[in-house]
Amino acid sequence: MTTTHLFKPLSLGRLSLSHRVVMPPLTRMRATEQTYTANPMMARYYGQRATPGGFIIGEASQISPDGRGVPCSPGIHTPEQIEGWKLVTDAVHAKGGHMFLQLWHMGRLSHPSHLDGALPVAPSAIAAQGEALTANYKREPFLTPRALATGEISGLIERYAQAARNAMAAGFDGVEIHSANGYLLEQFLQSRTNQRTDVYGGSIENRCRLVLEVTAAIAAVWGADRVGIRLSPYGIANDSGEAEPMPLYTHLIRELDQFGLAYLHLIEPRASGAGQREVDHQNVPSAAKLFRPMWRTKLIAAGNFRGDSAEAMLADSDADAIAFGRLFISNPDLPERLRTGTPLTPYNRATFYSKGPEGYVDYTKADGSAA
Repeated sequence: MTTTHLFKPLSLGRLSLSHRVVMPPLTRMRATEQTYTANPMMARYYGQRATPGGFIIGEASQISPDGRGVPCSPGIHTPEQIEGWKLVTDAVHAKGGHMFLQLWHMGRLSHPSHLDGALPVAPSAIAAQGEALTANYKREPFLTPRALATGEISGLIERYAQAARNAMAAGFDGVEIHSANGYLLEQFLQSRTNQRTDVYGGSIENRCRLVLEVTAAIAAVWGADRVGIRLSPYGIANDSGEAEPMPLYTHLIRELDQFGLAYLHLIEPRASGAGQREVDHQNVPSAAKLFRPMWRTKLIAAGNFRGDSAEAMLADSDADAIAFGRLFISNPDLPERLRTGTPLTPYNRATFYSKGPEGYVDYTKADGSAA
């Protein structure tokens, strides 16, 4: 297998990358309990996967306490959390790598056990189908969330902006807005979860309003060329999905394109929900192929890629870089393995969200040495 395109340099906003093998945001639930802070073990994990001129997008991190929704997920809303993330960014930068942080709010997918007993918030009071993971690692049915009042939206946008400022203080090189996989911002986008009658609901233009206002607020903090956004058109993760995605996402992506963001990060529909189970959805379109013509800056594609399929995507100019999630978990030296055609170590799904170092920092390099 040739990797001609994967190892071409790339300009991504203000960053200069030496290759196009991206580590995407991967929830691993290893943050310190109670404080939701990044810690030395997390710094080791990210440092193991950093490469000179490589690009890592840090795992989804809640912008505020009301955005939390799974145990031991990191936040970016307290001084202690900023200091914890500095350990991580220092480790990545020491290897010559670049790192963004993904900003996250779970919306209706949370549970009162994470919220001091309060109900989760959402665009509308519509419960998701399925089960939440409680603070004590139990599964319980999703509850009907509380619909955010119109007057609360400006405060929500400011929490995103403050999280962006905090990420800057923590030493990140930029931020990614999480507007995918059924979480709060995508809940505002889609008609099945947004049945509001104010300026944030109803028409496609209104349903896109919050995402665009959040993007504008964060771009004002960082500069647009240090901001990316993740979307999942045609995705069905976490009880999400729009009946007719093309009108919605065509409008949204064309509006986002006006900002001049560093990149658009698209999850391929075939991989929707891959964090929870092995999936390879059939008879679904390619998000990158559909939306590449609407996007002027860089596009990152994610979802069930191997070396050959990644190379083909880049060769066809449907994407500029490829994100490898699960394979980066078990192959800390993934870029080098792809470059040399070295066999890949299989991942152990049972350790994706477990506690401790097993399946986290104990994977070795191709030659068997410690990462």
